[in-house]
Amino acid sequence: MGEDVSCNSVSVMVSAKAKENGLAAASPVAVADPRLQGISDSIRVVPHFPKQGIMFNDITTLLLRPGVFKDAVDIFVERYRGMGIDAVAGIEARGFIFGPAIALAIGAKFIPLRKPRKLPAEVISESYVLEYGTDCLEMHVGAIEPGERVLIIDDLVATGGTLSAAIRLLERAGADVVECACLIGLPKFKDFYKLNGKPVYVLVESRESENKN
Repeated sequence: MGEDVSCNSVSVMVSAKAKENGLAAASPVAVADPRLQGISDSIRVVPHFPKQGIMFNDITTLLLRPGVFKDAVDIFVERYRGMGIDAVAGIEARGFIFGPAIALAIGAKFIPLRKPRKLPAEVISESYVLEYGTDCLEMHVGAIEPGERVLIIDDLVATGGTLSAAIRLLERAGADVVECACLIGLPKFKDFYKLNGKPVYVLVESRESENKN
């Protein structure tokens, strides 16, 4: 599952300049693809879910629109086809929605990064800090071969903690993490940022909600 967003909804990604929380800005990404507006418009914002003060970015409304869902997958596929990606690693749970479709389209294998006690065989684990505690990602031993080029996919990047844990987990197994990709990003990801030295590619960005119920 992706990270919650406090008091934000979604709009099309635009350029900006900032450095925040150790995220180093790389080259700005120009936004001209008309499909992005439809993707942004299809994401519902649910106030105060799962707790007070959180404006939850609900992608289930996007999934109900096959054309828009396909547009989102296609944009990712167009970016990563031809980049020599050996594996797409999807973060539980919404990374599982986009990851397999992208992997199949670019001829890569799909690796699920799961929460504890969900994978049946031997695993390696990576813990990370949340606002009110810790969490953990696990991957099957042998899922990745040393030197394989990996794309990490999730639905949303907020603080970057989950993606950072995924990067560490895969690199411990010898993977070459090429990039992280997310459907939604907070304003600090308006430019093309790097996280733990790895690029983060975001389709649409959050903006301040006009309806703070």
